[in-house]
Amino acid sequence: MNHFSDRAQPLHPWNAEDLDKAILNFEEIQADINYKQAQDALHNLVNNLDLTPQEQVGLESEIDHLAKMMNKLDRAVVQIAAFGMVGRGKSSVLNALLGQEVFEAGALHGVTQTVGSANWQLTQETLGKSEQSIQRAILPGTGNSQIQLVDTPGIDEVRGEAREALAHQVAKQADLILFIVAGDLTKVEYQALSQLREVGKPMVLVFNKIDQYPEADRLSIYRKIRDERVRQLLSPDEIVMVAAAPLVSTATRRADGSLKVQRQRGKPDIQGLQLKILEILHREGKALVALNTMLYADEVNERVMQRKLTIREEAADLLIWKGVTIKAAAIALNPVTAIDLFTGAVIDVALVLSLSKLYGIPMTQSAAIGLLQKIALSMGGLTASELLTTLGLSGLKGLLGLSVPVTVGGAIAPYLSVAITQAGVAGVSSYAIGQVTKTYLANGASWGPDGPKAVVTRILDSLNEASILNRIKQELSAKLIGN
Repeated sequence: MNHFSDRAQPLHPWNAEDLDKAILNFEEIQADINYKQAQDALHNLVNNLDLTPQEQVGLESEIDHLAKMMNKLDRAVVQIAAFGMVGRGKSSVLNALLGQEVFEAGALHGVTQTVGSANWQLTQETLGKSEQSIQRAILPGTGNSQIQLVDTPGIDEVRGEAREALAHQVAKQADLILFIVAGDLTKVEYQALSQLREVGKPMVLVFNKIDQYPEADRLSIYRKIRDERVRQLLSPDEIVMVAAAPLVSTATRRADGSLKVQRQRGKPDIQGLQLKILEILHREGKALVALNTMLYADEVNERVMQRKLTIREEAADLLIWKGVTIKAAAIALNPVTAIDLFTGAVIDVALVLSLSKLYGIPMTQSAAIGLLQKIALSMGGLTASELLTTLGLSGLKGLLGLSVPVTVGGAIAPYLSVAITQAGVAGVSSYAIGQVTKTYLANGASWGPDGPKAVVTRILDSLNEASILNRIKQELSAKLIGN
């Protein structure tokens, strides 16, 4: 008897609902994995910035932004930013979403109040070095999570490039953008909408104040926006009509029998927008937060790394030139060929080790010698010409040096001329070695896909040997003849 067959249960095919649940569960698991990977990546990025105190100067804002992005991921913060012209009802839309009058038109300086049983905090923040400020409402979510609603200045309050910079800065941090209009789009609104669309974030176009239009006019404006104005920018599914702060007319009869019409604030008609936001957050909330945070963090990190490399490159150039002048001076003052060659090699090794320390890449003396050998092989003609010149001029310099006492200093001028020329040639070679080493170390101790020969050739082609040689000779002449 086949016990397994006896115990086997009949298999039932999945229905559509079962399949939807399985797909949803898989998507949630994948979203959790992606979120955790984003957290780990950002923590590694922040913890491995490897900035010296000098490199941190001027980067405080960028480093602070990275820390905020890390905190955003850790606390699962969702940021929703509202954009629009003055008078379109940005604050009213956000207040309607909150169910309370939280955002106000005037300047605020951070107050804490209570909405029902949940605490929210409203703050006003200045963006970077600009004079523009935003208002941010922070509401606690499940666990440590937060939802942040951000109200921005009217896009017509900020001019040209400043408006574009403001929009991009806020939009890059936001996970969802609400663009508020109150009728057909103006040219300024269309331009701003296009700029925000380029950021690549989820966006909802909110047609507010629909209560102020007869139904036929309202639908006509909606269709014009949908079919003509934003057809290339948004899908119909990304456009929602609301009345965030509707004005309702009520008639009351006076004592004399006449009618008095009053307009009062009615109940917000905001359900369509609420559902749209919930739909987006439910469908891709974790993915949005993880992706948007990493994209923004990557941009900030790029600025940090660029600044870091710029500072290190400047320091490296100073080290290289210091090594060049030391090597040139040492060779100029040494009349013995063997000492010339040995001294030049020692200084080149010391230069490579100093550069490796600057770029935070540990290197032993033997590794530095190995790198110099590889550079020398790739440099070919330049080091060969230096060797020939060094050998030839060292011999002449030695003879002139011996004749100085005999001629009672009469050979000193020819001696210095030969010494400075020899030192200049050696200095050019050392300068090239330093530039190649700098490029190698700045690339993470890698030659890249092109290999050492291509890298060295490219750097040598970019050098102005005549200019470098002339600078070395001028500095040496000033030091040697001046002394």
